[in-house]
Amino acid sequence: MVRSFKGSNPFIPNYMVFTPLEQFQIIALIPLKFLFLDFSFTNLLLISICTCLFFFGIVIFSMKNSSFFFIPHTWQYLIEITSDIVSSLLYDNINEKGEKYFPLISVIFFFVVLVNLIGLVPYSFTVTSHLIVTVTMSFSIFIGINIICIKNYKMHMLSLFLPSNTSFGLALLLVPIEFVSYIFKPISLGVRLFANLMAGHTLLKVIIGFSWSMLMLENVVSIFHFIPFLVVVILYGLELGVALIQAYVFTILTCIYLNDGINLH
Repeated sequence: MVRSFKGSNPFIPNYMVFTPLEQFQIIALIPLKFLFLDFSFTNLLLISICTCLFFFGIVIFSMKNSSFFFIPHTWQYLIEITSDIVSSLLYDNINEKGEKYFPLISVIFFFVVLVNLIGLVPYSFTVTSHLIVTVTMSFSIFIGINIICIKNYKMHMLSLFLPSNTSFGLALLLVPIEFVSYIFKPISLGVRLFANLMAGHTLLKVIIGFSWSMLMLENVVSIFHFIPFLVVVILYGLELGVALIQAYVFTILTCIYLNDGINLH
């Protein structure tokens, strides 16, 4: 929705107010189409590349500065605390068998954290606010877990859908339920991340627009525009917490699903 406001003050120009959902639009920065395929360079791809480059920069920086100190500096403390978080998640959910999956879980955790935090930067783009991105990630992880499970247990992995010591009559009821719940694991994993990020950013946009609209009013009501502005500051802090918590939740659920594939629970 586009609106144009004209006031009596000649120093206030016309401006445009966009709908809160327009911040999630994928924009083609460099259009490129071949036949019926679209290979355009978009803002989503730009933020994803920047996230990967930033992550690789942290890895290269930590490798070049491999001399760790007894009293850690800022970068060393950051690397140590994130490594401890990921390793504790793996050990608590998978025990010693999960140690070899530390690089995979670390990349997932770092990527989700970085794209969530970059999405909080003004005029940036939130990659995880798109369902296609989060569901693609969750289904990729789900397919990988099933490959690991099939490799370790072959056809015995079907015991995931049938608890032990179950009668035949009860199995006819439990197997379809367990199968449907198993299929919905990646869907819930992706939708949860998408819904939380999109809802929070939309709420921020709505309140910011409300504060700006109050400021543009040419009467005494404009004085109170600081009230929704303070609400925005508080919500921004909450969104920062949501960005970190959702990355943690996405990672811990990945570890839980991986544990089901490794230990066949």
